[in-house]
Amino acid sequence: MVQRGFKQLIAEANSVIETITVPQALTLVGDPGVQFVDVRETAERQQSGTIQGAVHAPRGFLEFHVDPESPMHNPALSAGKRLVLFCGSGGRSALAAKTLHDMGVANVCHIAGGFAAWRDGEGPTEI
Repeated sequence: MVQRGFKQLIAEANSVIETITVPQALTLVGDPGVQFVDVRETAERQQSGTIQGAVHAPRGFLEFHVDPESPMHNPALSAGKRLVLFCGSGGRSALAAKTLHDMGVANVCHIAGGFAAWRDGEGPTEI
């Protein structure tokens, strides 16, 4: 039996991370000090596109993409920029932001409602 389900884990994550709204995220588009990070799976990204300029770091590999000592490291994720994470609807990105918080990565947040909310808010996307 599950001791702590996904709802509890997401609630715990949300209690320690920063969550921003789509309107707040839209003000960050084009900011050179911000990096949007898509933590969805590759198939999701291919199916629906992504936020314009977002780096792809699937949640299953996120720790490896962020850690400079990893052979999978992506320098865009350790450049000192504010990392704005998103997934399909906000759950996975909350958990991912908590993971980065636990790793000691500063200046991380996630978008409430994820990519679905971003598209509803008419945020810029790309294939």
